[in-house]
Amino acid sequence: MTEKLIKLEGLEPIDFFGVNNIRFNKLKSFFPDLKIVSRGNELKVSGEKKRVDLFKEKVELVINYIKKFKKISLDDIDELMSGDAEYKFEAPGPKDEVLLYGEKAKVVRAITPNQKELVKCSQQNDLVMAVGPAGTGKTYTAIALAVKALKNRDVKRIILTRPAVEAGEKLGYLPGDFKEKLDPYLQPLFDALRDMIPAKKLLQFIEDNTIQIAPLAYMRGRTLDQAFVILDEGQNTTVGQFKMFLTRMGPDAKFIVTGDITQIDLPGKQQSGLIQAINILEGIEGISVIRFDDRDIIRHRLVKKIVKAYDKDIDKDIGY
Repeated sequence: MTEKLIKLEGLEPIDFFGVNNIRFNKLKSFFPDLKIVSRGNELKVSGEKKRVDLFKEKVELVINYIKKFKKISLDDIDELMSGDAEYKFEAPGPKDEVLLYGEKAKVVRAITPNQKELVKCSQQNDLVMAVGPAGTGKTYTAIALAVKALKNRDVKRIILTRPAVEAGEKLGYLPGDFKEKLDPYLQPLFDALRDMIPAKKLLQFIEDNTIQIAPLAYMRGRTLDQAFVILDEGQNTTVGQFKMFLTRMGPDAKFIVTGDITQIDLPGKQQSGLIQAINILEGIEGISVIRFDDRDIIRHRLVKKIVKAYDKDIDKDIGY
């Protein structure tokens, strides 16, 4: 049996414990085998030595996190306890790492290492393919890079596109005309843009075609020059569509493709153009492939657990 006294130095107790001890109770829930008592800005913990040492280590992580970010949520505590926080939550870098300031002075920056890798690779390569599960910020980071390039006048326009592939609901069954039927597919792209560009300015950009959002089929026959082009949901392109898209690239263009190869909605047994492109293009100079994973997920903590569960089930089905 070991007993230790841990001081919460450099913090206001409320920042650590939370209202009605909600954060402290969350922390204690991970160590039901230890006796943990709080006294002002001190914690007294007793139990098996290895567990006491681990508790002390985790408390120090929480303290350092609060000092670094000036806040902490219950989800953040989950991350710190799971061991993923070192990967996921890096301290904000210097001001020049900010991608842009969005609506209501919202700071938009790459958070996870793979988001930062996407920023770096986009600066070094004209074609980047970013694949990984939902909630990892692939598309959001890509759109932030496009808006930044437009603001810096590195490009003259932004083109955002998606394949209009149904995910269990037929276009013909949706209400409205053709444009109204397509709006749900393109809505996530509008949502990201609204975070980064004032509403009136965004409307102006769309009206004068500085920002174009359209289904992938509308790209055929075009040469996309001096443009930042993002293909979202790239896993739902056929081989022919993907080749058509890539060959639209004109001089002074930047292309980013995002997708989740575990969520392919192509009918029948059609091969995904994104998967084929990764297989045949990776390694070519000027082309980069980034593989996001569940550690990059920045949505609700359950999303990470859901992705892990599905990945495990898929591995079981294919005999891994």
